[in-house]
Amino acid sequence: MTQPGMATEIEDLAVYERAVQRFRDARIVLPTFAQLAEPSRIDPSVRAALAGVDPDAAHPLNLFRVHWYNDAARTGMTTVPEHVVLPEALTGVPARIVVALGDRFPMIHAHKVLAAYACLAPLVVTGQFDPTRHRALWPSTGNYCRGGVAISRIMGCRGVAILPAGMSAERFRWLERWVAEPSDIIRTPGTESNVREIYEACAALARDPANVILNQFSEYGNHLGHYAVTGRALGHVFETLRAAEPELTLRAFVSASGSAGTLAAGDWLKERYGARVVAVEALECPTMLYNGFGEHNIQGIGDKHIPLIHNVMNTDVAVAVSDHSTDQLFVLFNDEAGRALLRSRGVSDAVLAALPDFGLSSICNILAAIKTAKVLKLGARDAIVTVATDGAAMYGSEVPRLTAKHFGGTFNAARAAEAFERHLAGASPEHVLQLTPIDRARIFNLGYFTWVEQLDVPLEDFEARREQSFWRGLRELLPVWDGLIAEFNGRTGIA
Repeated sequence: MTQPGMATEIEDLAVYERAVQRFRDARIVLPTFAQLAEPSRIDPSVRAALAGVDPDAAHPLNLFRVHWYNDAARTGMTTVPEHVVLPEALTGVPARIVVALGDRFPMIHAHKVLAAYACLAPLVVTGQFDPTRHRALWPSTGNYCRGGVAISRIMGCRGVAILPAGMSAERFRWLERWVAEPSDIIRTPGTESNVREIYEACAALARDPANVILNQFSEYGNHLGHYAVTGRALGHVFETLRAAEPELTLRAFVSASGSAGTLAAGDWLKERYGARVVAVEALECPTMLYNGFGEHNIQGIGDKHIPLIHNVMNTDVAVAVSDHSTDQLFVLFNDEAGRALLRSRGVSDAVLAALPDFGLSSICNILAAIKTAKVLKLGARDAIVTVATDGAAMYGSEVPRLTAKHFGGTFNAARAAEAFERHLAGASPEHVLQLTPIDRARIFNLGYFTWVEQLDVPLEDFEARREQSFWRGLRELLPVWDGLIAEFNGRTGIA
């Protein structure tokens, strides 16, 4: 058997045939990666049928919405991925900070549903996952497990969410509506930084052969999905901006590490535009920067280790952002006193209207982009692209707690001005490291202790990731998988 998630042919014909029958009965058609990267390739009849499908329903056609081109209502398709260009009045830097909006994705209002699809679909079409017998287990700190449960339900299999008990109440309420039964939500100890506890739960569950672990931190489908789909979408956004301003240059792509899946989009942008790849972590748990540890509240960027799918040797900058900043700006962005303060500073109504599209990790990405712009001394003809992984709707229950923690329970004009000056206008360029070859090697080596010593990844497989030829070779899987998806769809007879 080929390593799960890396197969290029059918591994188990009996499993494959059962999956074909299940998808035929449920009338499920799988989109190719090429279609998700360029949704204009989706059959017009499918696009027409989508107009009548609720984007929050477990409907098979919603698989064709797992891309960056959904409109704000998530019922129509845009010609360019929805995004916002943040002005200097907000960021304090002249560089264009361009934020693609991830809450346009279906079902979970977050782009992690793309990662989930990219991890499970290749297993289905290579006969490595049997939707009639297997349970898909999704270890996560929030959005990935929600995406996995959504994809599992559409594909007619059991999806099990494994996440820390301390995540936002909204995540658990969503899961309670979507799982087949309450036991399909497994709460592990801790909060955002307690990834090892998730791994330990997975190790115990993996003893049951019916359980298939889809670990976003080590599934190369996660990397490839974002490389092909998110990278191309962000490139399209930049090309659209450059068409209006031909002298605009893409200087960097910024993303919090988390599982490191989204960072793969930086590889795509670096190849085509020379953009630097900037990886971000919480200052309270500075693994890349300082070999550090700790806990933080930037929900969505689990840490304390280096993901197996992080192309560390192609990363150019490491940045740390404090959760004190993300917490306080989240309150600022979602309180009328904060919006009034921003309006008085010259922030347009259009940008203010976009603030609900920024969740905690989205604000982290924006702050890291600001810090990067300051350190690299970028100007008005320079652009940094980043993503808003999810929106504020997933964290509404956090506002009272954060207001109490940081502002004594009361947020007013004075406190809004203080938060703005400290965390936006006065965003510090500290804790930004432009990586040398030695720095990259140091960060890469940290992964050994998780993947080789603890999780038994063969040393030669771990070491192969040092070379860019390894990552280029991975990309050869994409057209193979698309061919297998097309063949699978043909076998079901639904397409």
